[in-house]
Order: sequence, then C-alpha cells, then structure tokens
Amino acid sequence: MIGQRQGIIVWLYSLKQAKMLRRFGNVHFVSKKLKYAVIYCNLDETEGLMEKIQSYSFVKKVEPSYKPFLKMEFENTSPDKAKEYDYKMGI
Repeated sequence: MIGQRQGIIVWLYSLKQAKMLRRFGNVHFVSKKLKYAVIYCNLDETEGLMEKIQSYSFVKKVEPSYKPFLKMEFENTSPDKAKEYDYKMGI
C-alpha cells in the first residue's frame, strides 16, 4: 500500500545521469530543455533522499514539492452571477 507521496524536483547539469534517479523513487517527468527531473517518493523518506541526491556531482539543486502541505479546499466556490448569465446566453 502506498502512503502519502511527495515530489522532489532535481535540477541537473547534464541529463546523462537522469536514469540513475530511478533508484530513489518514481521518475515522473524529465525536462530536456530546462534540465530537471521530478521524482515521487514516500513523504517520510523525503529529507534523507534529498540529502543523498544532493551529494551527487551531476546535481545542481534539489527542491521539495510543497503540494502535500497546501490547502486544497477553497472558500468561495460559487460561480459569479454575471458569468453565469453570460454562459446561458448561448453566444
């Protein structure tokens, strides 16, 4: 069973070693243009993995994703009356 997950953004000098990041977690995305990779791992292992990944010479910077800590319930979810009227016009 997979618990709480968190993303780690790894900025690289070169993409040659991007495959090596698979041992730390699930590689979700690798950007060839901006030279970064997004890795998902368990929330409780994040700090240790970030220190390990940062120790490699091909890594420029390591940042955690803050999505698990953001509030996702929004207060004003009712649509605006003016916009609702525009949608019903059928233009």
